[in-house]
Amino acid sequence: MLEVVREPDGERRPDESGSTERKLIKIERSSAEILLAITDLIVAGGGLPELFDEITPLIRQLTDCRLVEFSLCSASHSCVASYFWGTERETRIWNPSSFETENTPDGWVWKRQESLQISDLAHETRFADSLQELHERGLRSYMAVPMSSTRRRYGTLGIGRNEEEPADSETLLLLERAARLVALAVENHDIHDEWQQQKNRLQNLLEIGRELNSTLDFDRLLTIVFEKILEITHYDYARLALLENGSQTLRIRSFESPQTAPSSWTRLPLTGAICTCVMESRSIAFFDSPGMCGFSNSSIEDMKKAGIRSLCCVPLIMANRAQGALLLGAKREKAFSGEDGNYLQQVAMQIALAIHNANIFREVAQEKDRLTQEKRYLENEAHPERAEKIVGNSAALKQVLEKTAIVAITDATVLIGGETGTGKERVARMIHAMSPRRDRSFIKLNCAAIPTGLLESELFGHEKGAFTGAVSQKVGRLELADRGTLLLDEIGEIPLELQPKLLRVLQDQEFERLGGTKTIKVDVRVLAASNRDLAKAVEEGEFRADLFYRLNVFPLHVPPLRERREDIPLLIRHFVNKCATRLNKRITLIPDEAVEAMMRWPWPGNIRELENFIERSVILSDGERLRPPLGELNEEKPRKTSNAESTLLERERAHIIEVLKQTRGVLSGAKGASQRLGLKRTTLQHKMQKLGITRSEYLS
Repeated sequence: MLEVVREPDGERRPDESGSTERKLIKIERSSAEILLAITDLIVAGGGLPELFDEITPLIRQLTDCRLVEFSLCSASHSCVASYFWGTERETRIWNPSSFETENTPDGWVWKRQESLQISDLAHETRFADSLQELHERGLRSYMAVPMSSTRRRYGTLGIGRNEEEPADSETLLLLERAARLVALAVENHDIHDEWQQQKNRLQNLLEIGRELNSTLDFDRLLTIVFEKILEITHYDYARLALLENGSQTLRIRSFESPQTAPSSWTRLPLTGAICTCVMESRSIAFFDSPGMCGFSNSSIEDMKKAGIRSLCCVPLIMANRAQGALLLGAKREKAFSGEDGNYLQQVAMQIALAIHNANIFREVAQEKDRLTQEKRYLENEAHPERAEKIVGNSAALKQVLEKTAIVAITDATVLIGGETGTGKERVARMIHAMSPRRDRSFIKLNCAAIPTGLLESELFGHEKGAFTGAVSQKVGRLELADRGTLLLDEIGEIPLELQPKLLRVLQDQEFERLGGTKTIKVDVRVLAASNRDLAKAVEEGEFRADLFYRLNVFPLHVPPLRERREDIPLLIRHFVNKCATRLNKRITLIPDEAVEAMMRWPWPGNIRELENFIERSVILSDGERLRPPLGELNEEKPRKTSNAESTLLERERAHIIEVLKQTRGVLSGAKGASQRLGLKRTTLQHKMQKLGITRSEYLS
């Protein structure tokens, strides 16, 4: 062991062991000081190139070498080597494969994590290509050591000398110590870079979250989010794929490059798409060029055109359900690291949450709009009589009410027929009130009261800008009636060109708003009413047969008032009380002659005509006795016919009644009245309705 003694004047001197020991003491002291100086530089910090510049002279002094070589291997295996000698420096990019094989000194040291000493380059047979360059620089010996820490293998540190290096030289030991110190410097730099990257990612995620929470304009958000992602991942291509509800289709929006505007939304089949695998596995996936070829051409066509060679695909998961995927591409191989994947998973979680919130907001807004429209509709349409029951005890009416009770508990479509004023809407409301949908909306649309050009908008709704004057979105009656009942009154007046769209609603319970592309699904029970003979309208080409059969699932015929004359006294009393209350009058006496006169009148306007007549009677009454204008019941009908026409109609009416008597009221079949008259059953029914032929006239 070497000892150091100190002269009285403070100078150090060796002991009496001789000059050889004196030389070793000087080297040992110098090596320690140099290593300490290297440590001081490392503690001071700074960038790696500058640190290498400062360390190189110290290593040359420590090892008495001519050339110092730092070789660093980055996380992406891009190997950077710097040669230092004298006061000059050379930096260049090495082949990344140099660290993957043992064909070079650096690769040999890197793979084995062992020191390498070549005492005489002239006698070394390995690494021929690499050593040729050392020969050209006039070097005789070379040694390299691993530059590694317990955390990572960072590269190698090598030196070259002009003279041969003895096998037992202490230079290798000093170089290993220096390499460990430099590895610590690289590690500190690496940790600082990772910390800074992590800080940048967290800051970036915070900014993305702030943007996602600041607006519900999803298209604008996408542009901002992808700009933020670019700051971290430096992608060349980006795509967002969203799964459409209830379909096997993805909605795609691509960013061909960071500098170009995003494409418009397109659609892509879910089967074979590159995003499908991560949506099914619910885990992140990385793809290289060969891996991309395993998917459908339509899925990767635009990526191939952009020259994409590596991909990172992350699923969008919300409520344990895959809503789509986020995909980034780059033109370089292995462009995305595991840290990039972790960062993109955090971004994907925020995007999935934003999509979920946007969907909820849209549904709430639509429901709010629907409820607003429904409230407005109900306020405008509300009438006191809607809560009233159907008045009457006649057999004809009881038969209708029995059928109504049977069909009400189902969801079957009901076609309600009958003359004007017979109470078809009242029957429809009774069906709704007795159905499981009673707590939902009952929406009515009078197809004859709305102009043809506006009927489609009123029924299906329209989008903003769908036509001139469409300044805002409008919810149609079908949407208002969702989970409720829709009455299509006067269904026979719906235009032919609109009938196929209505048929689709009846068949599939779906439609599109006017000017829209989104398919809207509803759960609506449809009731239809008409005073026309729709079967005859089908024969005459005025109504689609397929729509008629779809509507005519359960037909109900509301009898006219002349077929239920026994109900007239009850109706008279009902309407007298109702009108008197509304007009602040008291009517207690209804003359028998007035009731008899009203029972004799045919009431072509049915119950509506009777109610109007009673209201006039109450208005004209000045006491508690009803004073109806009975003279009106003896006047001719407003629509007068010529004598010839009247005689012809009377003969036709009488003839039909006679044939009905002979067939005992049977209309169809080989022995039915329609066969004897040479008419179709539906045509005969229409004539009977038109001529006012009642059952009592041919079955008495």
